[in-house]
Amino acid sequence: MSVINTRTMMGNRTVVEKSAKSAAGERLLPLPALVSDGLKHFAAVQSAEEVAAGASYEGSGYVFVDELGRALNGKYLRETAYKIMARNQVRRVRLYDARASCLTYLANHGVPDHLLARWAGHTNVKTTKQWYAKPDVEDLRPAAAAWGGLTGVPTPLA
Repeated sequence: MSVINTRTMMGNRTVVEKSAKSAAGERLLPLPALVSDGLKHFAAVQSAEEVAAGASYEGSGYVFVDELGRALNGKYLRETAYKIMARNQVRRVRLYDARASCLTYLANHGVPDHLLARWAGHTNVKTTKQWYAKPDVEDLRPAAAAWGGLTGVPTPLA
């Protein structure tokens, strides 16, 4: 997937589109197979919609578009995500927080800081670590177990 610009909602009404904040913001990202497969399915749906719409199809080049190829705005995507979370009985989280959760997950699974920053589109690793990689108490349990080794008495993980 290529990230080449940003789209932001101002006041839930106006879409502002602009270049990425830095050269690091423009990037190519490899996708996990599950995501790639889902996007391929979505592309097939879009192709059928383009044929059905004929000359009315706008073909914006964006991944998430309506049946006429127009880019969807952040408000629509957010509301749709919340509906999906509710339908699947998943705790409701802001999409922005989901980004931090994903980066925290990657950090906790050994992805080096410089690669986390690259994935996030940050020029500085400090930005990624300060604002996005947010370990919680469960993430600290292995550290507690390691402390137990200091005294010779293992700390239970649960």
